[in-house]
Amino acid sequence: MTLNIDKHFGVHAEAVQLRSQRTELLAANIANADTPGYKARDIDFESVLRRTGEPGEGLRVTHERHLEAGGALAGQAPVLYRVPLQPSLDGNTVDVQQEQAAFAENAVRFQASLEFLSGRARGLITAIKGQSQ
Repeated sequence: MTLNIDKHFGVHAEAVQLRSQRTELLAANIANADTPGYKARDIDFESVLRRTGEPGEGLRVTHERHLEAGGALAGQAPVLYRVPLQPSLDGNTVDVQQEQAAFAENAVRFQASLEFLSGRARGLITAIKGQSQ
């Protein structure tokens, strides 16, 4: 019987990568809250994760020198600009409170995915080693 590791870990392996990318974007938004003209960026986490694993997703690469579609690196989601609720006069679109709330929520969800992956890995190790009593 063969074991498909990707199926065993489920969507959480991809979620950890996406959450990590989102953490970097949200941290950059908070760091640039006072930078004139800075545009807040984020990813549409739900839509990217929903598309993950769908058949026919993406372009077929027939040569190793082909570029990734959409300008994103492999394993990364396309970056979007956030629509501001109240843009500032200097053109900055960062709402610090919104960014901090999104950062905290993302951190909790990142930790939950890590806990899930850790439990799955422990289960695999137990299955490989056998139950020791």
